[in-house]
Amino acid sequence: MDVRDNVAVVTTDVKVGETVVLDDGTKVKVVEKIPRGGKVALAPIARAEPVLRYGTEIGLATQAMTTGQHVHTHNLGGKG
Repeated sequence: MDVRDNVAVVTTDVKVGETVVLDDGTKVKVVEKIPRGGKVALAPIARAEPVLRYGTEIGLATQAMTTGQHVHTHNLGGKG
């Protein structure tokens, strides 16, 4: 992970209400089911804000996202 990241990849299937613990000890409560390999929002992400994974922009938010939300094609679009 990079300190600029606003998403993280989950390594197991995660259910609503479960907590993801990052390597640095940060805890994120999941608000949607996320499959293994999916991305979780680490903080609120505004519509049109860049989504960063491993320090690299992977796209723009197509809608506002809350912490713990699943980040995927339904709310992530191509780079601006």
